[in-house]
Amino acid sequence: MKKTIFLLVVLLSPIFAQDVLDEIVAVVDNEIILKSELDLRIGIEASQKRFDPTSATEKRRVLDGMITEKLLYAQAELDTIEVSDEEVRQQLDYQMNYFIQQYGSKERVEETYGMSIEKIKREFKEETKKNLMAQKVQQQKFGQIDVTRREVLEFYEFYKDSLGLIPEKFTLGHIFINPKKNSSVKEKAKKLAMDLLDSLRHGADFALLATKYSDDPGSKAQGGDLGSVQRGVFYPEFESAAFALEENAISEVVESPVGFHIIQLLERKGNQIHTRHILIMIKSDDQSDLKAIEFLTEIKDSIRKGFETFEYYAKKYSDDKETAKFNGKLGTMEASQMEQPLLTTVYGMEEGEISPPKKLNTDATNYGYHIVKLYKRVPEHVANIDEDFDDIKRLAQFRKREKLYKEWVEELKSHIYWEIKI
Repeated sequence: MKKTIFLLVVLLSPIFAQDVLDEIVAVVDNEIILKSELDLRIGIEASQKRFDPTSATEKRRVLDGMITEKLLYAQAELDTIEVSDEEVRQQLDYQMNYFIQQYGSKERVEETYGMSIEKIKREFKEETKKNLMAQKVQQQKFGQIDVTRREVLEFYEFYKDSLGLIPEKFTLGHIFINPKKNSSVKEKAKKLAMDLLDSLRHGADFALLATKYSDDPGSKAQGGDLGSVQRGVFYPEFESAAFALEENAISEVVESPVGFHIIQLLERKGNQIHTRHILIMIKSDDQSDLKAIEFLTEIKDSIRKGFETFEYYAKKYSDDKETAKFNGKLGTMEASQMEQPLLTTVYGMEEGEISPPKKLNTDATNYGYHIVKLYKRVPEHVANIDEDFDDIKRLAQFRKREKLYKEWVEELKSHIYWEIKI
């Protein structure tokens, strides 16, 4: 399970720490922790865990946690841990989707942060990479920790009176269809971009056209200005076109995963470029959505009539290629691990039932429709070793891993430089 709250806090920090008269509260290897970052983390954790944000004990606990994060990153660098651009992109997509779920819409996220989803991703990219490196070094060290059956039984005997309830669980599968954008919709978007490019070549003002027509809400108010960024931040298609331009030149219409761009290079210094753009996105298409819903309804009817199984159709037609390989199986999840729309859907279902088509956002820029099958539902119950051995084993592994992890962090502190400045 991804560390959503940790990522949320880490990613928020750089934005809220800007333009503040700051002081350094800790140094870890080549990294620093600013007072503004510490104050932000304390505020967020205090609201989540309901502790007094002025408590010196809590302040030190939070700071110690931030120091540990920096220690992990420092060790990841020492171990030359690598994180690919694709891993960073996937994590950012996941994070943006989480933001959208929390705020209710993509527009609310962009309004809150005063920039487009794409610009938020650019702002978060470096911190996300560091965080993934820290997670990866921890995973390499402790990901394979196992416990014997004897250790599980001993753990259960010691903790059985305090294990509490095993949460309700759902075993699920789905068939996901991503609506195929109608070719006419794509052509309409491209034609608008071509018309705008023609206007620019006849002397139209770039900033005015960007303000009026661009679908990038984070840059349109600034006349399409994207600021200065290093190579590797934008989509490859965008960068390839932008770096090929002479200063002040305007590109042809460039297609990327988010739509069609017209790019102007304002300045280039080595691997850093300052650009502005006009983005024309390919808008969602009601006809394509309707076809996806109708196709899923037909699949559900075919399963009900016994023509083929849910698993057959999932493997053959689902656009979620990761789960399609496993006949659409999503696995077993607790309610707390499920997004609210999915949880709402399955709560009203019986075992073996298939839901009607429901809308599903897969990341910040993509969506689709799916039908969900509830294979099994296990009610909340008191933990017992016979029925819940696997869950108890995971708890025993966690406890063992936690103990070894704390010992390792103390070891890191002995050979990586760190200092508290307050």
